[in-house]
Amino acid sequence: MSISLAAEHGKPLVDDRAQSPLAIRGMTVSYGQKPAVFSVDMTVRAGAMTAIIGPNGAGKSTLLKAALGILTPLAGTATVLGKPVATQRHRIAYVPQRASVDWDFPTRVIDVVLMGLYPQLGLLGRIRATHRAKAAECLARVGMEDFAQRQIGQLSGGQQQRVFLARALAQDAELYLLDEPFAGVDAATEKAIISVLKSLRDAGKTVVAVHHDLSTVAEYFDDVFIINTRRIAEGPVAEAFTPRILQEAYGGRLATAQMDAIGASAG
Repeated sequence: MSISLAAEHGKPLVDDRAQSPLAIRGMTVSYGQKPAVFSVDMTVRAGAMTAIIGPNGAGKSTLLKAALGILTPLAGTATVLGKPVATQRHRIAYVPQRASVDWDFPTRVIDVVLMGLYPQLGLLGRIRATHRAKAAECLARVGMEDFAQRQIGQLSGGQQQRVFLARALAQDAELYLLDEPFAGVDAATEKAIISVLKSLRDAGKTVVAVHHDLSTVAEYFDDVFIINTRRIAEGPVAEAFTPRILQEAYGGRLATAQMDAIGASAG
């Protein structure tokens, strides 16, 4: 994926939607009179881990939700391997922001993970031993096998995030979309999550995550998509994640020391 800096070069994005696990074109979303996302194009590279970054209020989560149809855009389209997202949901696993989930809902951890298998079971499908074994395997991958019978609301924030990742794993999708997966989790959970996501990438899956911690972008991700209402840049981390481009996106909100650290990690 070549770097695209709309503000500087104005080069059109190569239209390779048929090959991209997620391609967004002309996405515009508005809350009231002010656009939260304006005419954004994005092309995700297959088999890579991509971070969506930008300042607070830049439209990161909004872009992801609009692509999935959770929010209705004013304009724009999103496709998965060249086909409308609505027809390709079996290829997608989505992990929402933890803060958006009702954790008081009385359900067990194992049942949450089994929800990831519902597309395979159908509405009235019977849960069999093989399905429970699959759910248990996914819990083991995120280190939560000993919590299968716990109520989901009894877990810590980091544990809840691991369970939702296990549910996504149960879907055995091709495209994994995560909205702030590391928000509010402890260091051990963050390490466990990134290990699982990298294993998915290594198995040929595609991972896209809304991410806030700029200090870990170069360590965690292959590609980066930078947004501040409009697309600022996208491409491999080595090319697009630079202090100059970040300064364009964040303005004066990044301290000099932070910019120096970013430059060192990216280099």
